[in-house]
Amino acid sequence: MKTMLQACSSTELLQAYCSVLEILRERNVIRSSNNPVADYTEHLICEALTLTLAPKSTTGFDAHDEQNRKYEIKGRRITRHSKSRQLSAIRGLNEGHFSFLAGVVFNEDFTILKACLVPHAVVSELATYREHVNAWIFHLRDSVWEIPSVVDITGVVHAIQVKSGCTG
Repeated sequence: MKTMLQACSSTELLQAYCSVLEILRERNVIRSSNNPVADYTEHLICEALTLTLAPKSTTGFDAHDEQNRKYEIKGRRITRHSKSRQLSAIRGLNEGHFSFLAGVVFNEDFTILKACLVPHAVVSELATYREHVNAWIFHLRDSVWEIPSVVDITGVVHAIQVKSGCTG
């Protein structure tokens, strides 16, 4: 596949990327035309935990369960170019919009490396406020999985990925 793509012009590659995103939208794997990591993470977590996705413009959380517990869902794809596990900015952390942060770390090929549920209190304790972005920054380091109140959901999220045919 890579060899075939290398023969394409940059414009052709970008157009193919747009087509891939559109097909993923039609399959309900993603719901926007942005970087697919966030939408794909939401899709997998909602399927794995039987959550209801909130409307796109909802403040402070991405989904909720039958008990109305709210989940902020974040994913990070590590690559050979960036090993960072920093999640996207969390706004309004001190307002308690969510009960759990559901985090997924993907390998470069979008297979799942690790996934977990982090209680709000743990996120509040470990996140760092960055004034220049007016948000809290949280890293899904391996040490997060060692915290007793953090639940490892790697297996269930991986099973959903395999079941839905979304593996490499």
